[in-house]
Amino acid sequence: MFKNVLVGVDGRPSGRDAIALASRLTDPDGKLTLAHVHTGELRPSHAVTPGLVREESEASDKLLEEERTAAEVTAELISIVAMSPGGGLHLQAEEQGADLLVVGSCSHGVLGRAMLGDDTRAALNGAPCAVAIASRGYAERPAPIAKVGVAYNGSSESQAALATARDVAAPTGASVHALEVLAITTFAYTGLVPPAIGESLDVMLKEADDRLKQLPDVEGRAVYGLTGEELAAFGDEVDILVVGSRGYGPVRRLVLGSTSDYLERHARCSLLVLPRGGGDRPAGSAPDSEHDAEPQAVGR
Repeated sequence: MFKNVLVGVDGRPSGRDAIALASRLTDPDGKLTLAHVHTGELRPSHAVTPGLVREESEASDKLLEEERTAAEVTAELISIVAMSPGGGLHLQAEEQGADLLVVGSCSHGVLGRAMLGDDTRAALNGAPCAVAIASRGYAERPAPIAKVGVAYNGSSESQAALATARDVAAPTGASVHALEVLAITTFAYTGLVPPAIGESLDVMLKEADDRLKQLPDVEGRAVYGLTGEELAAFGDEVDILVVGSRGYGPVRRLVLGSTSDYLERHARCSLLVLPRGGGDRPAGSAPDSEHDAEPQAVGR
């Protein structure tokens, strides 16, 4: 579980979804902070009218108080002045040393799915901590987390994702489910001629299944297909899906790749994306390639 959790709220249902998910992911002894971002004096019209700046600041403080009361949570409150919500939350996460930032899905997303707007996605890439996206309508279904999914392929990043999935599952005794996707590109790189494809695919799937069976207290399976689509569909089976960042990039930064980016548009449950590890998690196999090695599946 997470000890220092920052939640973006905006007075809308998406912010309440984020609070509800954050409450599930915060350690009982941890700190929960609700943050509201507004433009304040950064907006030209407000800069020349001090009264508007004061009114906006007071409205932000009031919104935070109301959201905390409505959610019935114990939380610190902070009003942030920034040009964009994503950018403001990114900087605040840096300043307070948050280990988790939780946001809600954008309003035009499908009910029950996690989806970020383009501006927020761009601002949060490179965040200094894990980022969780609450599925739309999450606050309306306040059931304990019963099934935790994890994208796995044996890399160090997916090992870290599995360790986090176990941490998330522990308080409620939830089951942990792992999915390894043998991507189409993986098989293409083997150089096998078409007649051998069927037989080799069966061998690869069996080997992956055997690896997953070695994971204690984990229900795992391997599939073959398009990585993003398979993991998004996997979200139908679990309450939250845990994935790692790409296998390269700044250490302890959230580094989005093609699959995590796809999931932030199409995941069918709440999503938890971890920053790139710094060696403090169990080590696994190295990424499969320098430029296309996200931990969620082989061969990206």
